[in-house]
Amino acid sequence: MRTYGNPPFSVAVIHGGPGAAGEMTPVARELAVDRGVLEPLQTVATLRGQIDELRAACEAYGDVPIVLVGFSWGAWLGYLLAAEYPLLVKKLVLVSSGPYEGRYTDIDKVRLSRLSAADRADIETLTAVLDDATGEQKDEAFVRFGTLMGKADAYDPLPDSGDPVDVRADIYAGVWPAAAELRRSGGLLQLGGRIECPVVAIHGSYDPHPAAGVQEPLSRVLKDFRFVLLEECGHKPWFERRARDAFYRILRDQAR
Repeated sequence: MRTYGNPPFSVAVIHGGPGAAGEMTPVARELAVDRGVLEPLQTVATLRGQIDELRAACEAYGDVPIVLVGFSWGAWLGYLLAAEYPLLVKKLVLVSSGPYEGRYTDIDKVRLSRLSAADRADIETLTAVLDDATGEQKDEAFVRFGTLMGKADAYDPLPDSGDPVDVRADIYAGVWPAAAELRRSGGLLQLGGRIECPVVAIHGSYDPHPAAGVQEPLSRVLKDFRFVLLEECGHKPWFERRARDAFYRILRDQAR
């Protein structure tokens, strides 16, 4: 657990991946200017375990009910927590969420179309390594794979903040198949009917994760839902030169 600002800790930022602990550090630091912020780092390599771990972190350190700001995979994790423990979550902010139905999953196709031939060849090599390697070699390949995907995800990126991100391929491998199956079965979207708190989705127009895959399904199942589209913005709004200020302005207002 990392904390920013002064208690009470009324907001928690949830990283993506699964297995990319620390990538929300710049967002936590920015929000902590005028509120207490938690940055829980997910360490468990199962879907059930990650939900339980996040619940325990919020209950132990947070001012509940708490505002959850989830990024990418973290948006899904916050959504799952809010569905299972509605009294724990005051508001849910979904930043660059993955789509909620299987018909919106041509993400890798879009990413590959934005990369050079050399980068696509690297992706093919890294995919083979990720299938066969273990330990540090697999983590290194996972980092490189994520870097290339990051190039495809960004519209006009600012320099990296330099904050360390602990990338764990084993966590991804342990969590993602179960999460993907939950979406494929329709169970992920169905859980939205159990969410009681307001939900706000913030999404970039250039994000390979299609905005329609968030806006359209969630508007059918959530009781209180708002969708905000950021123009000229990729997957990580806080690193986008043309969208960063608008993103933080919206996030500060919604994360209350």
